[in-house]
Order: sequence, then structure tokens, then C-alpha cells
Amino acid sequence: MTVSLQAYGDMHVGQVREINEDDLFYKVVQSADEESFGLFVVCDGIGGHAGGEFASKWAVETIRDEFKDLCVSPDPRKTIKLDTQELEAAAAGQLEPARKLDESGMEDRIRHAVVRANEVVRSFAAANPQEAGDTGTTVTMAMVKGETAYVGNVGDSRTYLWRRGQIKPITKDHSVVASLVAAGMIKPEEIYTHPQRNLIYRSLGDKPEVEVDVYRQELEPGDRLLLCSDGLWEMVRDPQIAKIMEKAPSPKATCQRLIDAANANGGADNISAIVVWVE
Repeated sequence: MTVSLQAYGDMHVGQVREINEDDLFYKVVQSADEESFGLFVVCDGIGGHAGGEFASKWAVETIRDEFKDLCVSPDPRKTIKLDTQELEAAAAGQLEPARKLDESGMEDRIRHAVVRANEVVRSFAAANPQEAGDTGTTVTMAMVKGETAYVGNVGDSRTYLWRRGQIKPITKDHSVVASLVAAGMIKPEEIYTHPQRNLIYRSLGDKPEVEVDVYRQELEPGDRLLLCSDGLWEMVRDPQIAKIMEKAPSPKATCQRLIDAANANGGADNISAIVVWVE
């Protein structure tokens, strides 16, 4: 079985914040003789003002660059170019393209990319204390290779799977309220109103080392993925997300309707979403 991918991503500052501290990247590469390939990244900056904005930007760019060997597109505006040495190394077989990696190799690359992003965010903050301040970012990312999605996560941005009208999060939040739910101390619906709902215990930029959760999800034609910041899922509950994803006629329309719904429900934070259709 071969699948094709369609994707669209967008962001909105929301109704309360003055600047957008989120950032995202998405890329689909597919051809007639190779498996479809997609890279999707959403980061939600922490720290307020320039700090969060810089952290999410640098994390996204670092992860994107870690996978630049596969981000080759006929559209030059969306191509990440390899330099001469890298092209020579690839030709000599010294670079292992992600599309040829096995399951463990894919998971290792995701962990390495996120760990590298953590190092970059920390280095930037240390070198620019006045601009960056107390800064950090969440990250949720998916690498889709053929019929398999490999998902990495740090923080409380989420990747969801929609399948035949039902939606479920693939990732688990690294947040205080998620821990309280897991311990049976609060009910799941209380995560939206709990006074500590914005506290996370794992993020990029916080510590020299970061633990990255990696998940594997087999895909079927008709499946849809949603990567989003908490500015979306806190404003739009899962049943409404599922309904929008079922009814919208395209990834772009889905993304726009989800963002509109988040704003209509209060838009209390920046809103980011990437929608991926598997066909």
C-alpha cells in the first residue's frame, strides 16, 4: 500500500496576546517511485515577549535543518539546500537519508534533532540574555515515512490522530495538570480550568539535557493528523476538533476552521495548527 500526503499549516496571534510566540514548519516530499515523506513541526514559545518568540523560531529552524537531506522540493521557495560538501557526502553514501532509515533510525533522528534544538535554544539565550531572557519552547513534530508516522514531543503541544470520525492524542502532555489526571487527583475535564493548567515540567531550553518522547503510529488512507499548540486544544475541545476535521473539505479549510473556532471560543493564547491528510 502506498499513500500520498496533503498538508497545510497556519498560525494566529489570538485575541489576547500582543505577539505570536508560536512557530511552525511543514514539508511534503513525494514522487512516483518513492514513499511519501513529510516533516511537520509546531513549537510554542515560553518566556513572554521576545524570549518565547526567539525560542520557538530557533527550535523550528534547527529541527528543519537536521532533516534538510530529505527536504528537497521542485518549489525553490520551500527547498532546504545542501551545501557542496553535504551533496558530495550524500553522493558518496556518507549521509543516510531519512527515507532509507529503519524504525529505530527514524526515532533516533527525531531525538537527535530535538536534543540539538534544545542546545541551540540554550546557547542563544546564554549569548543574548537581554533579548532572550527566561526562554524556552515546547515542540511536537511528526515525520511521516510511507504508512508510518514517527512523532516526537516535549511539553504540552499535541499531535492528534483523526480516524473514521474519532480523534485521540498520540502525544502525552508534560504538564502539571496531566500528571494530576494520571494520578487520579483531578478529572480530565479539569485540565481546562485548573489554576496550574499552564505549568509544564519539560520544555526545550530549560535544562542542559532533555528527554524526548517518541511514538510510532501506523497510518491508513483516510487518516488525518493534527499538530497544534495549546492555544488551539485548550480553546477547542476534542469533540469539536473531531467534527471540524470530519466536515472540512481540505487541509487548508480544516486548519482555518480550527483557528477560527479557537478565536471564537476566546483566543486566550497564540494558535498554531498543521493538518495532514493521508490518502
